[in-house]
Amino acid sequence: MENAFKPGDPVLDLAARGKNIAITSIQAGGDEEHDHWIMRDEQIKLDRIVSGQEKGHYHLLIGEKGTGKSSMLIDAMSKIDGEGVAMFEAHADLEIFRVRLGKALDFEYHEDNIGSLFSIRGPRDASALLDIERALNKLEKVALRRRDRLGRPLVIIINSVHLLRDDADGRDLLELMQQRAEQWAASNLATMVFNSDDYWVYERMKKYATRLEVTPITDLPKDKAILALRNYRRKYMKQEPPESILEQVYDRVGGRLTYLNRVAKANDMLKVCDHICTMEKTWFLNNCWILGEEMDDDVMDQQKYASAAMVMAKALVDMEKTMKTTYDPKIGHILPQMTLHEARQVMTRADFIQSYDSINVFTIDYIANVRAGKSLYPTIPLFGILQPAVDSVPMMNAFREVCAEPGFEAHLEATLDRISAIESLGRTRELTIKDLWNGGQYKVTARNGKGGVERDITFEVKPGKEEENDD
Repeated sequence: MENAFKPGDPVLDLAARGKNIAITSIQAGGDEEHDHWIMRDEQIKLDRIVSGQEKGHYHLLIGEKGTGKSSMLIDAMSKIDGEGVAMFEAHADLEIFRVRLGKALDFEYHEDNIGSLFSIRGPRDASALLDIERALNKLEKVALRRRDRLGRPLVIIINSVHLLRDDADGRDLLELMQQRAEQWAASNLATMVFNSDDYWVYERMKKYATRLEVTPITDLPKDKAILALRNYRRKYMKQEPPESILEQVYDRVGGRLTYLNRVAKANDMLKVCDHICTMEKTWFLNNCWILGEEMDDDVMDQQKYASAAMVMAKALVDMEKTMKTTYDPKIGHILPQMTLHEARQVMTRADFIQSYDSINVFTIDYIANVRAGKSLYPTIPLFGILQPAVDSVPMMNAFREVCAEPGFEAHLEATLDRISAIESLGRTRELTIKDLWNGGQYKVTARNGKGGVERDITFEVKPGKEEENDD
């Protein structure tokens, strides 16, 4: 296992081979070893964490896929050649998680035990969770020897923690990893770094956290986003784009690194911006479009989900109209937001919001604010820099376009009315009374809570005209 923490790492090898693809968003691979076309403020902190200088805590990085979390971690690893660091990707299946952990730590689980041929209980006769516990026990011994020898903690980075299922198995695994992270942070044995896109991971870890430190990884503010675009075009495309074009790019896609990287490589930057906005709108409509008054009752559950998203999107658009400032010349877009409990009240549902966060329609940040898109932007100063309350600008553009379509409000109201009618029909019960011929009767007695009789109701057949004529 000690070999896993020697200089060099498979993650760095893979990143180096795909350097201009995988980590171009923060590392361009120019003449110098670390030639960035934009330096992130968070990089300084991550460098200290990965190099072992930051002790006594374990860390949760939260941010949208594409804001540069993994890239900055890989960049920090490359500066120390991966010495003392192990990094691997999480997975929803515990068996795959177990294998990936073993590969990252260079730990064997004795899967090829021959005892199973003779019905003898072998070392692999256990659950994946127990195997992970065994690997962490071994890692603890390695970390103890390293601390005594070098005085620095090991660093274990778990990428994409949000891929764990939010079920019993996933929560057990997360709890196991967090318990180790707490113990190792307290004793300076190892620093664990959890990297997540979704809010539920923070919500789960917060219950038991004492040494947890949360670092939001955000979109770039306007000035840095424009600077990054200009630097890229100047160095790699040999162009000097006009300021007006750079302003238009930021207005359309904001400061998301994954968007800026895609736009910066295109010949026609504005065309790519329009394509990104179109794709965001299409994604929103494909997942959350409402069917109106004519919808079939079989799709009511899906339409409850979709209509709640549309109600929330309309609430954000209406809120934006009442805001005093929606754009700052320096920091850029300032999108509307509301607290998590207010969002649940607006949607009249408390269980949908986490799913919206997972499919990139809305975002929940670690201080429980809900906004368009999917990123985690704090509205408090970060590293001394004021951060705008902005997430996915293209998704907010999609909200505006959808809500501005002619007849949208009437269509949404008709959908809500149809859902209410179907629910009302489902709550209605029909009582059928039959076999009342030849003077038969039913007597129904209504009693109060104390058992006393309040009234008697008698059902009987009333003769029709044909029966009277026959008599």
